[in-house]
Amino acid sequence: MAVMNVATYGYTMVAARLLGPGSYSAFAAVMGLLLVLSVLQLGLQTTGARRVASHPEAVAEVERRLLRVSLAVSAGLAAACLALAPAINALLNLDSLATALLVGLTAFPMTLMGAQAGVLQGERRWLALAALYATAGVSRLVVGTGLLLWRPEEQVAVAAVLVTFFAPVAIGWWALRRSAPGRVEVTTDDDHSARSILREIGRNSHALLAFLALSNADVIVARDVLDAHDAGLYAGGLILVKAVLFLPQFVVIVAFPSMSDTDVRRRALTQSLWLVLVLGGLAVVAAWVLSGLALVFVGGPQYAEIQDQLWLFAILGTVLSLLQLVVYSVVARQARRSVYALWAGLLALVVLSRSADGVTTLLLSVLAVDAGVLALLLLTSLQRLGPASRSASGAGDPPAGGGPGTGSVGGVVPGSPGADGDVERHGELGR
Repeated sequence: MAVMNVATYGYTMVAARLLGPGSYSAFAAVMGLLLVLSVLQLGLQTTGARRVASHPEAVAEVERRLLRVSLAVSAGLAAACLALAPAINALLNLDSLATALLVGLTAFPMTLMGAQAGVLQGERRWLALAALYATAGVSRLVVGTGLLLWRPEEQVAVAAVLVTFFAPVAIGWWALRRSAPGRVEVTTDDDHSARSILREIGRNSHALLAFLALSNADVIVARDVLDAHDAGLYAGGLILVKAVLFLPQFVVIVAFPSMSDTDVRRRALTQSLWLVLVLGGLAVVAAWVLSGLALVFVGGPQYAEIQDQLWLFAILGTVLSLLQLVVYSVVARQARRSVYALWAGLLALVVLSRSADGVTTLLLSVLAVDAGVLALLLLTSLQRLGPASRSASGAGDPPAGGGPGTGSVGGVVPGSPGADGDVERHGELGR
């Protein structure tokens, strides 16, 4: 993931330099739209990872049905974007229908990649998943840079993103081309129908869209409540926020399958929170002690006015990374009502930020709202998860499969709503 993020950032910097401000603005607008569309990709990934981790006895069944649904979903999203290409062209002021059409074409492999990554993540096949992620970033940097050196145009820059999305899809296909050794085809009583999978994709995408909206709304609010200079300073500080947010993203990827397992999900959440908190704390200290170096990272001397506030931006990034982890825990236990706390936080952010008269006051307002949402969701999650599982003594959460070798069914009736709207689908794990 580090290789992917660095390579993707590198391609963005190459595009910015080779395209120039005018063309790069169009490219950035397209990438922003693809970021929104990627919510469906993440919905597929979390659905696949959760179902595979929750039903290890039915990996082949889940994989087959999920990939079949993902083909339909990917094709449907691509077709919708292609049909809306004229509207996309007008909305983003691209002045190029061909570039708008590329958005629709890119949506297909981008979304399909999410389903493949979800199966690999749920099976904990980290080497194959790492290869998929690294290939996504490196191919974009290498192929994209070559194409832009040949023809520095925004249409070519977007076409490079389209072409290079097929590289990780090829890696995913290769990794999933045949059943893993020892995998047995099992049909369960749990609902893995296309309709059930689509409903879960919708729920997961909704939760991740809410987090995406909350974590990115402040840059839009800044342009509304601050003057152009201060809004630019705030946007520069957000570069550090995003760096701190994405730094521990690997923790989310590795922890999510365990957070989907009723035996260990509370422990997985708490241990992951501590790890993210430690990494974020180190980032805050670094931003405080090495503020000069951090300033170079966010834009250089022209952003010197926020040098003394960079540690606050690092705290905001840490809070968002913790919130992201808790949101994935909410997705793992299929909580429905908890998601509305994110939308309430977005509304509170918009209202409270109206009184901001500078970078610091806006930053503190956003930090207060995000911390409040984090505290609410964290307390709710820990309450719903109950006491830590102690399988040896039979205390704690009931095992999803009744313990090793028992094959019994525990917990809530499959598919029925539990507390906070949680949906537990406990199958016979027989582990």
